[in-house]
Amino acid sequence: MEPASHIWSDGELVGWDDGAVHFLSHALQYGSAVFEGIRAYETPEGTAVFRLHEHMVRLEDSAKAYAIPMRWSADQLDEASLELLRATGLKSAYIRPQVFYGLGAIGLDPGPAPVHTMIGAISLGAYLGDDGISNGVRTMISTWRRISDETLIPTAKGSGGYLNSVLAKQEALAAGFDEAIMLNERGGVSEGTGMNLFVVADGEVRTPPVSAGILEGITRNSVIELLRSEGDTVCEVDITRGGLYAADEVFLTGTAAEVTPVREIDRRPVGDGKPGPVTRKAQELFAAAAAGKLDDFRHWLHFA
Repeated sequence: MEPASHIWSDGELVGWDDGAVHFLSHALQYGSAVFEGIRAYETPEGTAVFRLHEHMVRLEDSAKAYAIPMRWSADQLDEASLELLRATGLKSAYIRPQVFYGLGAIGLDPGPAPVHTMIGAISLGAYLGDDGISNGVRTMISTWRRISDETLIPTAKGSGGYLNSVLAKQEALAAGFDEAIMLNERGGVSEGTGMNLFVVADGEVRTPPVSAGILEGITRNSVIELLRSEGDTVCEVDITRGGLYAADEVFLTGTAAEVTPVREIDRRPVGDGKPGPVTRKAQELFAAAAAGKLDDFRHWLHFA
């Protein structure tokens, strides 16, 4: 990861090397933080942040879910992100805001610790590689189950909860795969380690519902809207492991992953082992929306 020039820290722009916290910060000890991942794209009209406000509203919702008090509103964090992009000069970027408990409490109760808000921005290419975007990724069903509502809050982006995803990702990489698909506690399909999942079968597009333990992804929502605008049937339904093996197409969506085809699951080819037409359509529509080429979806863009 190459350093950028600035970090936004509690209302101020500071140098990259000054974006540091004490190692006894509560968030580092216990994962008591919430965060977002947001992409900005270079367009002919300048740098455009994709669905910036929706991400910051979700950040607020995640903080509320974990009872972390926020000092800054979603509107203020929108402007802070744009300010940061202007300061760094990045034309395209991955933006990471985080709200976290700092130094002041060594026990589990974070109450005595101050809450900090910081935003960083870096250059980021294809999260699962250019080949993954073009030809699809190889995946496995993880032995680790997705966190449930009985343990944490899967609908919120809590930092500590992502240890669950780290375990699944490490398992997949060690086994020679690119990515893991996680099942929920009932054995149904939930999501990838940091992205949502779509299946194409029987002439319709399917994606697990929120009740399957997913994070309700903003890219997921965008792809649903984009495909429906083209007349595709998209259903939020429970998906079984066997349903994955029988699917014509499978693809992953997320801010970092964007729209990434899956060509293999547990060493079984998906369809003919190549990205299918619906997957390609989703990729093309998403790229066009992010570039400001779709008039009906230009309201998703915030220009820096």
